[in-house]
Amino acid sequence: MKNLLFTLFLFSSFFVLAQQPCEIDIDVTDSLGTYKTTKQQMIFERSFAGNSTNIYFALSSNNGVLGLEIQQLMSSFDFVKATCFDANSKIYLQLNNGKIISLFYYGNETCGSLIRNDKNQNTRVISGTFLFTKENYEELKLSQVTFMRIKYAGETIDYPFKTSFVSEMDKKTYQPENYFINYLKCIEN
Repeated sequence: MKNLLFTLFLFSSFFVLAQQPCEIDIDVTDSLGTYKTTKQQMIFERSFAGNSTNIYFALSSNNGVLGLEIQQLMSSFDFVKATCFDANSKIYLQLNNGKIISLFYYGNETCGSLIRNDKNQNTRVISGTFLFTKENYEELKLSQVTFMRIKYAGETIDYPFKTSFVSEMDKKTYQPENYFINYLKCIEN
């Protein structure tokens, strides 16, 4: 009996410690309503032959409308071509359970900004907000994301998700497959 109680205590402690804490970046309530967003997390990183692509996610709630804020940074010593978001842009997320979730772009057409970073590389930064439907975000709380497809204004690019990776940029460990499982709870209230 003592072994059973010890085992139950051990497993319950593991689940409590395994949960990710909510890191809220912005939490504002004023006469226009409420706006809350989580801290950005790196979801994708690719670096090859002097070219790199980094994608960051943050979840937001704007008066109860749930959204995914995405920021993409592409760097190269060569020219970085523009990728744009327009009214037809979407993000498709393939879940481990086989379902596909679609998020719809909300905002004006944008192709981001081209800047030079501290390594004298060209860096294109593009940001946008994609909205969830009430039906689709419930699935994201239950199943890992294994694959992402972004439909830009002129092309579609696929991004496989890793279970875990250590970023070359900041040496932190990220878990993109579990991003929605860990953080959707943070913006639901």
